[in-house]
Amino acid sequence: MNIHLTGRHLEITPAIRDYATSKIGKIKRHFDNVIDVNITLAVDKLRQKAEATIHLSGKDVFVECEDDNLYAAIDALVDKLDRQVMKHKEKISARRHDDTGKHVAAE
Repeated sequence: MNIHLTGRHLEITPAIRDYATSKIGKIKRHFDNVIDVNITLAVDKLRQKAEATIHLSGKDVFVECEDDNLYAAIDALVDKLDRQVMKHKEKISARRHDDTGKHVAAE
């Protein structure tokens, strides 16, 4: 899994980099097919914004969050990403199981 961090109007410190990469590791535990993660952290006046695009096998997922605190924005971002990745994983497994068990009763 490749993680790319970008800062807009913000310097990415080692503490922010470590915090973001450790939080993104949570997604890797739930779904192994994560290829790339692009995270953009930005400051717009007093609002801290975090955006992420995850490239999964077969789909791209985009999420953005805003908060007064950058760490809270990263936490909310990871929660949203986790929900969307789990939803994608459930769809894949449901499709896999539906293809094998289709039987139509004839009347």
